[in-house]
Amino acid sequence: MKVIFFGTPQFAVPTLERLIHHPDFEVLGVVTQPDKRRGRGNQLTASPVKAVALAHQLPVWQPNRVKKHKPTLTHLRLAAADAFVVIAYGQILSQEILDLPKLGCVNVHGSILPKYRGAAPIQWCLYHGEAETGITTMLMDAGMDTGAMLLKAYTPIQLLDNAHDLAQSLTGLGADLLVETLTKLERQEIQPIPQDESLATYAPLIQKADFCLDWSRSAFELHNQVRGFFPNCVASFRGQSLKIIATAPLGSAFFAQLPSLSVIEQQWSSLSASGRPGEVVGIVKGTGPIIHTKEGLLLLREVQLAGKRAQSGWDFANGMRLAVGEVLGNGQV
Repeated sequence: MKVIFFGTPQFAVPTLERLIHHPDFEVLGVVTQPDKRRGRGNQLTASPVKAVALAHQLPVWQPNRVKKHKPTLTHLRLAAADAFVVIAYGQILSQEILDLPKLGCVNVHGSILPKYRGAAPIQWCLYHGEAETGITTMLMDAGMDTGAMLLKAYTPIQLLDNAHDLAQSLTGLGADLLVETLTKLERQEIQPIPQDESLATYAPLIQKADFCLDWSRSAFELHNQVRGFFPNCVASFRGQSLKIIATAPLGSAFFAQLPSLSVIEQQWSSLSASGRPGEVVGIVKGTGPIIHTKEGLLLLREVQLAGKRAQSGWDFANGMRLAVGEVLGNGQV
């Protein structure tokens, strides 16, 4: 089967590599976003997908606007591909492009549609505390993740999973599901299923304000925010920005999922159940500080002070001589 691959970030790489190495598929070329300036040197850097494509000597097209770029459109028309595969490409495809391949444009989406349509499904499903997610393949239409669904694969979400962990799990799941989808689609063994619009939810682009922690929220909500928007959530500490990289909500509802924190469970009855939002109510030696929230207590497992390296919660508490009763502030944009 001849395919053209549309994708940009690391999330799309395992699926591209699976297609490249699979004997039943021929990747004719790759469409990805233009190189961007990154890092301290502000150097132009290729997308992860482009790097893989070049390593395998595949043609690469990088239009600023694929819908309007005549040379790319000409290549797509002349390729006579059986399918276009689209994973986190980052641009909307026109109806003209959607109509080009024989089998259609197949999208690999990182959620169980119709939930979490949009740009950041992995992050927002964690933010909302979902216990399960997965991959949906679909036939693309002109809408934002509104096309008819083809196949689904599910995976549980563990309490300490963050967006990076979950993306790693879903990339392998997506690669497997895409191969199965394309094979069955060609054999006409799949009946596309329209999405139920009444069940649709959205996962919009993440804004800087989404990174700001507010200690008047519950411990579970804060934990989900930290792991969903990993590693960028911030609070304030002694007038400085403090990045909160990893946490754990504490309490009887969570200890069964936190076997490594049995030492805290043993001390649970001695921890203060009262306090101000953001107040340090305990410091567990070798583990880290425990913060009071609107509802429940939150362990800081890993943090990073502005201009410093990331460190464990215990190293932070020890190095900064953190004391019970000190209060962390909310994050600021």
